[in-house]
Amino acid sequence: MLNTSGKVTALSELMSPEALQLLSASGTDLVKQIGMDVVRGIVLDVLTGKNLRDSTEVLTRRRIAALNLAMIRLFIQGATLSNDFAAQLPHLATQFLTMGHLSKADRWLAQWVLGLTDKAYQNVLRDNPEALAAYRDQYIEACRNVIASTTRDYGEIRGQLALDSGVKAEVNWLFLTYLLNTVGAQTLAIRGSEKSAYGKLFERLVLGSLLHILEFEHVVPPPPRFERVFWLSSQGEKRESDATLLYEPGKGVRFDIGFIGRGNPEISLDKVTRFEREIEMGRSRFYMATIILIDRIGRNSSIEGLAKRVDGTIIQMSASYWPQQVARVLNQTCGLKHALVDMPQDHIGGFLRDKLAQVPLEDFIGLSETWKHNVIKEDAPLYDVSSDLNQQEED
Repeated sequence: MLNTSGKVTALSELMSPEALQLLSASGTDLVKQIGMDVVRGIVLDVLTGKNLRDSTEVLTRRRIAALNLAMIRLFIQGATLSNDFAAQLPHLATQFLTMGHLSKADRWLAQWVLGLTDKAYQNVLRDNPEALAAYRDQYIEACRNVIASTTRDYGEIRGQLALDSGVKAEVNWLFLTYLLNTVGAQTLAIRGSEKSAYGKLFERLVLGSLLHILEFEHVVPPPPRFERVFWLSSQGEKRESDATLLYEPGKGVRFDIGFIGRGNPEISLDKVTRFEREIEMGRSRFYMATIILIDRIGRNSSIEGLAKRVDGTIIQMSASYWPQQVARVLNQTCGLKHALVDMPQDHIGGFLRDKLAQVPLEDFIGLSETWKHNVIKEDAPLYDVSSDLNQQEED
C-alpha cells in the first residue's frame, strides 16, 4: 500500500496482491492454480509426443495478458498521485534499483520501466548499478527523440484512461511510450521466466511419471536398496543428472531431459558427455548407461552417433510413444522386462493414460496430497483481471 504521504516508495505499491502473485508465480504455483488434473493431461501430452510448449502456451498468454492490464492500472494509479508521474518513472526506477534489497517483483518492475529485463540488465549494464544513471539518461533521450519525430509527423495525442472507480490519467505520447516499452520488457521477462519454470517443473513430472510407469520406485537418496529405484535431480561429483535409476546391483542409468528443439544443437551435444560412466554407492560400483531425452534432433545432426560412442542413447520426445523406446533401451542395457517393450503401438496411448492416473505426481514436485483434487476450470483466467483493474488503494 501507499504510505500516508501518497509518495511511491516501491512500484509494487501500485499493483494489486493478485497481480503481484502473478509476478512471483513459480512452477508449483502453476499446479495450484490450474489443478493437478490439467497438469496430468499435459504430462500425458508429452508422453505421447506432443510439444510441451504447445500445451503451456495458453497459460503463458493468460499470464501476460493479465499482467499487461495490471501494468495499465499501475500507470493510471501512479498518474493520480502526480501529474508528471510518467516523466518521473525512469528516475524512480533508477532510484529503486540502486537501493538494493529489492523484492523480485520490485526489481522486475523497476527494470521494465527502463525497458530492461534481468538478462538485459546483466548484458547491457554488466550488473553495475553505477551504470544505471547513464543508461537512464540515454533511454530518456532516445524516447524523447522518437516522441519529437512522431509529434512532427502526426501531431500531439490527447485523451484519458479512466476506471469506473473514477481513477484516471491524462494520455500523451510520453505516457504511451513509457507504458508500451514497459509492457514490451515485461512480456520478454515473463516468457523467459515461464520457459524456465515450466521446463524445470515438467522435466521432473515427465521423468518421474515415466519411471513410475516402468515400475521403478521413487526414493530420496541415498536409496534404501539398489534394485528398481530412482530419484530425481541428483548432484554428483561432476555434473548434475535429472534422474538416476538403479536396476540391480551393478546396473543403472542416468537420465537427462530437456525440451530442446533442433535449433539448440550445442546444448544437446553437451548433454551427450555429461556424466561419469561409473559411480560408487556404498560398497557397490554401478555401470551407468546414459539416456538423453530431447524434443527433436536436426535432420543432419551427428549427435546420435556421438552418443553411441560414449554408450549413450538419445531419444526424441517428438516421436509418437517414445516411452516405448525408453523401455526397449532399458531392456537392452539392463534386462528390463515390461509390457511396454513389445506392446503394439495402437495400445500404448490407452496404457499410458491408465497408468498415469495412478502416478503420484505430487511426490515429484513436493506438493501435499491436499492439492491432488484442487482443480479449477481449464478455461478460467489465472485470476480475476476485472477485479485487479477496478480495485482502489484503500489508504
